[in-house]
Amino acid sequence: MMSAQTEAVLFKTDHLSKYFGGLKAVDQVSMEIRQGGLHSIIGPNGAGKTTFLNLLSGVYKPTSGQIFYRGEEITRLPAHQRAHLGIARSYQITNIFPTLTVLENVRLAAQALGKHNFRMLVSYHAFPEYIEKAVLALKEVGLEGQEHLYAAALSHGNKRRLEVAMLLVQDPEILLLDEPTAGLGTDQVPEFMEMIQRIGEQGSKTIVLVEHNMSVVMNLSTRISVMHYGALLAEGTPAEITSNETVQSAYLGGLYSDLIRGD
Repeated sequence: MMSAQTEAVLFKTDHLSKYFGGLKAVDQVSMEIRQGGLHSIIGPNGAGKTTFLNLLSGVYKPTSGQIFYRGEEITRLPAHQRAHLGIARSYQITNIFPTLTVLENVRLAAQALGKHNFRMLVSYHAFPEYIEKAVLALKEVGLEGQEHLYAAALSHGNKRRLEVAMLLVQDPEILLLDEPTAGLGTDQVPEFMEMIQRIGEQGSKTIVLVEHNMSVVMNLSTRISVMHYGALLAEGTPAEITSNETVQSAYLGGLYSDLIRGD
């Protein structure tokens, strides 16, 4: 399990809500995400987890409520400006350029937040600093030696690794990861999550994880928030969540309790 390195609050939401017509996707959620460690957000399908990440990253604007980052309100700040603050977001479906090489995918991600972000059509040889950063990020996720492969040729697991490299090259302070193990084989999950854990433990990075794999959540999380029907149902350490009877009953009458206990 990862350990939190500091108690500074990075994200804070205050009665945050997002409605789609009459559907309350996120309903009055007040949550703190502290610097360091891994904060997991779990809940049944339709609980509002992905919508909540979309609100944190600026993909969606809230219906009501506020979002604070390091004490500054960012409720209406667009996604690209949040990226410059150090907020990086992955998606359930890999978000890569399949017809570009592995190196070019990561180099473009680095350049997008750099001072040459409007010069995407210039030869990559003109920006050696971005190439250097890309190579280092690819090494960090275990893709060294595959820089010149086309992204489409990668396995699904390595496409996930590539996506993480595209986030890391932006030097984010916080990584918002949405179902990163989705589509991975059972044998691939432990190695992939070891990589995520290693990234989190290397320095000041904070990881927010939306994940259905309860083994991953319970083994790696420093804190867990449980959402249900858009609302925040419970928060606590893995041990506290495991023993929470309200959480157990909310998961379809205990259907998922064996998973939470790790049986």
